[in-house]
This record gives sequence, C-alpha cells and structure tokens, in this order.
Amino acid sequence: MRPVWPLLHSRRETTKLKRPMRNPYEVLGVPKTAGEAEIKKAYRKLAKTYHPDTNKDAKAKDRFAEANSAYEILGEPEKRRQFDRGEIDGDGKPRATGFEGFGGGRAGGFDFGGAPRGRGGPAGGMAGGMGEDIFSHLFGEAFRAGGAGPGQRAPARGEDVAAELGVTLEQIVSEEKLRVGLPGGREFDVMIPKGVVDGQTIRLRGLGSPGGPRAEPGDALLTIRVLPHARFTVDGADVRTTVDLPLEDAVLGGAIRVPTLTGAVEMKMPPMTSSGRTFRLRGKGLPKKDGTRGDLFATTAIQLLADDAGLTEFVKGRRTARAE
Repeated sequence: MRPVWPLLHSRRETTKLKRPMRNPYEVLGVPKTAGEAEIKKAYRKLAKTYHPDTNKDAKAKDRFAEANSAYEILGEPEKRRQFDRGEIDGDGKPRATGFEGFGGGRAGGFDFGGAPRGRGGPAGGMAGGMGEDIFSHLFGEAFRAGGAGPGQRAPARGEDVAAELGVTLEQIVSEEKLRVGLPGGREFDVMIPKGVVDGQTIRLRGLGSPGGPRAEPGDALLTIRVLPHARFTVDGADVRTTVDLPLEDAVLGGAIRVPTLTGAVEMKMPPMTSSGRTFRLRGKGLPKKDGTRGDLFATTAIQLLADDAGLTEFVKGRRTARAE
C-alpha cells in the first residue's frame, strides 16, 4: 500500500438523509442513572415483546432493531460513557472523528491493533456479544446473529478498507488533526493517538464501505507510518539526537541550545565534558498511552575549528611538555 499523505483540501460528500436514532435511554425507557441490571432487564423485555418472529405487527421489526441499537450502546460500559460524553450519537457513530486516549482495546469509538469486532450493529444485530447472549437466552441459538430466524440471513456488513498515513515526529507530539484520504475518494480528519508506534493499525469504526440494506458499514483500517527524521531517532517513547558542543564550552562549561520536537531549549554543560557524553531531557520525547511523555537523550559531539591557530599552538605545547 502506498502512504496516504495528509491532504490540504476538503471534500464535501452528498449523503442520504435518514431519520436520526432516538436517545437510547428513551428507547429502553430507563433513566440516565439506571444501573446495568435495570438496563439489561428493560432490553430483555423489549426484545421479547418486539421480536419479528413472535410479533407480526408491521412496526415490531423497527422497534426490535431500535432496542438492539440502544442496548448496543448502553449495554457496554465504554460505549455508554462515550454516549454520555457526547462522543458518539444514538447510532453509535462518532460525532467527530478523533482519538480519545489509547490502549490495547477500544477508545473513543475506535479499536486499536486491528482486532475484529462483532458483526451485529444498530440495524440488524446484537451488541458485540452482550445482546447476543441475552438474545440466545430468550429465543435460543436459532436467533443469534442479529435476530435471523431459520432460513434467514443477517444483513451483509460492509467491507473494511485499508489506508496508510505518514506522520512526522512533530505531528505526533503536537496531536494535530490530519486529513486522511480513503479508497474511493472519501476524506476525513483524524487526531494521532497517544502512544502510537510505526506500523500500528488503527480500526476506525463505520468508515469503511457501506453495508447492505439495514446493515452497518465496514471499518477503515489505518496503518500509521512514522516518517524518518533528519535529526532524531526513535527509541520507544524516547528520542535521541546528537548536539554539537563548542570546544570552549566543553572545557569551561556553558549553556548550549539543544533541539527538541517542540523547539530548542537551553541546557547547561558542566566543565570538561567529553564527546559522546549523553544528557537526558525529561518529558521531551513522544507521548505515551498514559498521557505522559518520553525523554530526549542528547549526546555531545565536540566541535573543532579547522583554522584555530591558537588552539593548534596550545596543543603542540602540551604535547612537547608531555614528551619531556
């Protein structure tokens, strides 16, 4: 795959309007303070009442799908917190593309590491496992996978799409939003997650190809490529660099300017500092998953001027004195 570079222009897409998803608390008929047991009980009652194979009313299928969607959000603690914080809407879709935190699992509506998610969803399936277990308990194994009865097939989920994003070390540190282009011409903005490493694949929910009727879309699998840097090398969350040290500062000590990913800083050199000595600048590295920052390690390299006649005579004198 060729790297997809951040684009500098925006693209408007025409989308088909649809009726917005109701508030999941209203759908299940529970207050925002409801506990897990109360939410589970409400969902079971609605699922048993409106399942299309037990209720032939024309509107039962829609009510059943709406209850599934609501429970997909409220039945999973992380999704519920995301909805309460306004990060996702009633359909479970991100309100704004971005990354909240970073860990080995889901965060801010995204899965990290490319782990596959459940094939259920807002319009035709169970909530990633929790709703599926309840559903099986109520109606048996024949009704797993989104309420499909004997001889029925669950709606086809959309295909996943893959893309690459090249990022600089400065962009990782700044946590700025970058524009990504997907196959087919779709574009969106993402914020680089904390603790990202080169080659890591991030799953962006619902940004893949559209699914079939009443089916959820696929996901976008975004592989991060950390671009080489002319001055810094990466060592986990730490970065390393080499700094020039004037001879007089190496001998007498003094302050020198050290480049970092967020701008140069001043560092004091002790007297008689040799080449190859490494100094640590704490918190000047890359962001970690826990929100802290790695360190910058600066290794000194003494500078010698080619036309320093005074230094040449001084060193000759020292060599003669040692030889005597």
